[in-house]
Amino acid sequence: MNNIESICVFCGSSEGNDPLIVESAVGLGKSLAQKEITLVYGAAKIGIMGIVAQSVLDHHGKVLGIIPEFLKKKEVVHLGLTDLITTQNMHDRKLKMQEMSNGFIAMPGGMGTLEELFEILTWLQLGLHSKPIGLLNVNGFYDDLLQLLETMVKRGFLSMENYELLMVDSEVNGLLEKMQLFKPPQIPHWLNEERA
Repeated sequence: MNNIESICVFCGSSEGNDPLIVESAVGLGKSLAQKEITLVYGAAKIGIMGIVAQSVLDHHGKVLGIIPEFLKKKEVVHLGLTDLITTQNMHDRKLKMQEMSNGFIAMPGGMGTLEELFEILTWLQLGLHSKPIGLLNVNGFYDDLLQLLETMVKRGFLSMENYELLMVDSEVNGLLEKMQLFKPPQIPHWLNEERA
């Protein structure tokens, strides 16, 4: 069993147009607070990001926001967070998010959400961390993405072992249970070989 004390949530800075996604964001925030899991996220009070954060706070949980200085001037920063860290740039932000989290969940979002998800998955694949990564597939939002990953496996660009690193569930509590049971992979042997 993994002792998950903090989870970084990647999700949209927009609310989208599916009320089930908004409802799921509220549910995720409530579950994190009830399980005493600190939310780590991008510090905005807008979009799905803001909904998850506000739900954690509304249910008396802890929220750590991490934001780069240049976005702090453009985005609407949530001023009621438990803690706020400002970084120099996006790269430092992602490093700090990884450092401060015991696991990661991607909710529906746009390009930024996908970029964060696949970077943290790649870091796991390369053995740079050993933390569980979950995909909250609300109302089939990520069905097409999962189909693409299956195509990558079939075409020989993604191993089944690495495909299975990503835990998927449509329900918050189901996903959290899978993440608690996660066992990290061994570091690929070729990473330890001497390179000419």
